[in-house]
Amino acid sequence: MHGDRSRPASSAQHGGRRAAVGAVATTTATVLPVFLTGALAVQISAELGFDSAGLGLVVALYFGVSALASLPVGRLVERYGSRATSRFAVLGAAAAMVGLAAGARSYGALVAILLCSAWCNVMGQLSANLTLARSIPAHRLGLSFGIKQAAIPLATLLSGAAVPSVALTIGWRWAYVLGAGLALTALLLTPRGSAAHGHVRTDPAERATAALSVIAVACGLAAATATALGIFLVASAVDRGVDPGVAGLVLTLGSVVGLSCRLLHGWLADRRDGGHVAVVAASLGLGAGGMALLAVPGTPALVAGTVLAFGLGWSWPGLLQFAVVRLNPSAPAAATSIVQMGVYAGGFIGPVGFGFLASHAGFPTAWLICAATILLAAAGMVIGRRMLVVHGRSRRAVCPQPSLSG
Repeated sequence: MHGDRSRPASSAQHGGRRAAVGAVATTTATVLPVFLTGALAVQISAELGFDSAGLGLVVALYFGVSALASLPVGRLVERYGSRATSRFAVLGAAAAMVGLAAGARSYGALVAILLCSAWCNVMGQLSANLTLARSIPAHRLGLSFGIKQAAIPLATLLSGAAVPSVALTIGWRWAYVLGAGLALTALLLTPRGSAAHGHVRTDPAERATAALSVIAVACGLAAATATALGIFLVASAVDRGVDPGVAGLVLTLGSVVGLSCRLLHGWLADRRDGGHVAVVAASLGLGAGGMALLAVPGTPALVAGTVLAFGLGWSWPGLLQFAVVRLNPSAPAAATSIVQMGVYAGGFIGPVGFGFLASHAGFPTAWLICAATILLAAAGMVIGRRMLVVHGRSRRAVCPQPSLSG
């Protein structure tokens, strides 16, 4: 009898693990087109004839299109479920990479194909969120979101490895072909559950849309600074006299620290009853100190600033998505699409704004403005959390229910 009772728990545990693996695979596959483009930029630009400004423009436009697609795609994911939408997103990403390999014969064609694939990233992210929300036990959900967000550094790692192993041996177009193959392999790991649920008709009073919109704006400000951090850190350090090799190692260190802190945030979230948005705000506030240190000359300030900026200023996305899902269990994909819209908008504004500041006022001034911006983001998180608390109290006054704390 004991063995019979253990089977359902074991089956649920296996299903949870498969859901987590599927979420990571879906997220990794659907962000590959843009990360591969960034990693292969030197080889692609040599053939198609564009410079770093052209690369920055296409990446900014990609995130701009993603921001516009976030809300409608979120509704589609809620309506049709993560099983169908995750597969559709992975197939779309694979098709985009095949299109880039075969059809990117000019800069304009590269831009057009990449922008047409932006919805794949959005749908992959949101379907992964829905998969975790529907399949992972509550006591492991925070860590699961941390692991899922680790897919972004994983995609960066795969894209970087494609340069020496593929692009410099058989050509950059084959890197996209192999990327498409990896994406198709991810189809085997996409979720089997979370089928279509039809139209989502949640009560508007449940969604806390105003609070989520404030948090989305804060996300946009924070994501703008974080995007600039990843793109301009090495160039900024070299401009201040740091050896390029050292600057590259510091960036690698920051990436490892950021990945580790994302997992740590998720692990700790499963051991708290609430206050997750407050933790995000605190992380951003401390991360601002790291941004300010990047304006200080010298390698020690560079290392300390990078660790703080990556470890605290850009380790919060998984924790915030977890908090939003907990607060909106009836429509997790639609709710996180509001927050993701802010993240994508920040990805659009960050490279353009920082590049303008750095070229006209210098890197130190640009980093100090980033520090001020991330402090504004922290303040926005605090305001958004207070709005969530007030919203929760008003809901309980109308219909008593268990407390939901962000």
